[in-house]
Amino acid sequence: MPQALERTEGCWAWVVLLAAVVAQGLTLGFPTCIGIFFTELQREFQANNSETSWFPSILTAMLHAGGLGLCFSFQSTITVLGFYFTRRRALANAVASVGVSLGITLWPLLARHLLEELGWRGTFLVFGGVFLHCCVCGAILRPVAPSVAPAPRKGPAVPSKTPAPGCLAACGRAVLRHLAFDILWHNAGYRVFTLGVTWMILGFPLPQVFLVPFAMRHGVDEHKAALLISIIGFSNIFLRPMAGLVAGRQNFARYRKYLFSLAVLLNGLTNLVCTVSANFRVLVGYCLVYSVSMSVVGALFFQVLMDVVPMDRFSRALGLCTILESISILISPPMAGFVLDNTDSNFSYVFYMSSFFLVSAALFMGGGFCALQKKEGQGRPAEAEAADPEPAPLRALSREDTGSSEKRPCTEEIMYVTSV
Repeated sequence: MPQALERTEGCWAWVVLLAAVVAQGLTLGFPTCIGIFFTELQREFQANNSETSWFPSILTAMLHAGGLGLCFSFQSTITVLGFYFTRRRALANAVASVGVSLGITLWPLLARHLLEELGWRGTFLVFGGVFLHCCVCGAILRPVAPSVAPAPRKGPAVPSKTPAPGCLAACGRAVLRHLAFDILWHNAGYRVFTLGVTWMILGFPLPQVFLVPFAMRHGVDEHKAALLISIIGFSNIFLRPMAGLVAGRQNFARYRKYLFSLAVLLNGLTNLVCTVSANFRVLVGYCLVYSVSMSVVGALFFQVLMDVVPMDRFSRALGLCTILESISILISPPMAGFVLDNTDSNFSYVFYMSSFFLVSAALFMGGGFCALQKKEGQGRPAEAEAADPEPAPLRALSREDTGSSEKRPCTEEIMYVTSV
């Protein structure tokens, strides 16, 4: 029986948005509760910080790298959402990311309760049943009708190369194309974003992994320590839609990538608070300020990627970006654990390391986007002159000679710049 096709921004689009909220809450929101199990796993297996850190790093890396269920769930909802929403795409992405906030809020509380009642093994069995709800979300993602689907914005033509003979060379070209390395090579905006995010991820997940053990080591009660992560998630529920509403304004679209870079910078500077004090009230204030920058990063991440890459190439570009992210995620927590083991569990070095990666990534992306925009601005006058080779004085003279008092109609052309 053929499946019905849906139109963009119709009634079913909002059902798809709801499915994206649930799917992102179940998948992207889950790794934030791993810190709850850090001390328990360390005690169970008699492992040091570096060894125990491989557990959250492998889990989160596989979530982004693909091949398994959680990655398929969240990437498919993000991609389909971009086709269902055009005019309200920025708002839709921000609302969908609220699911991550809900997950960050609820997963730690559920994990803490189940850990006390069932132990970590029983808790993971329950988590497996909860993840089955991703199947329902996937069933909701109906395809969009081609006749009403938004016309994809065409990026710059990729220069063709003479294919090398042989099956191995053909396979290599196919792999490079499907992994979006051609986009990475020819799209400068995507290159700045992907490299900056890959570097940023080396520091971004560290507070979410080590905040709970850091607070517990400094005498904070276990339940209060778990509450810190929930505070971050609860604040994001309200802050992410607000960030999406601001970034979704047409007159603000060209500044989205700069706002994203500024949020990464604020996120890195905020982590320095944990190097000064471990008082519970101070940590609550830290979580609230941290939530502001985290909400902007979460709300704009996929939207900025959609801004620099046309939608017909978005799924491939997202795949390569998340694969590179997974490499950073894989090595980041064990690297922080190694630092802890060699500094007598001094968590200040972990937060210093997180701040370094975040601040440097923000400066790289902000500077890179600014340089590309200046280069683009310098190229426009030359393109306009090449398009109309007749000098301006001759055009004015020809109009005077004809004696026509009519003005030429003014046509406005909308140009979507997807790369430089």
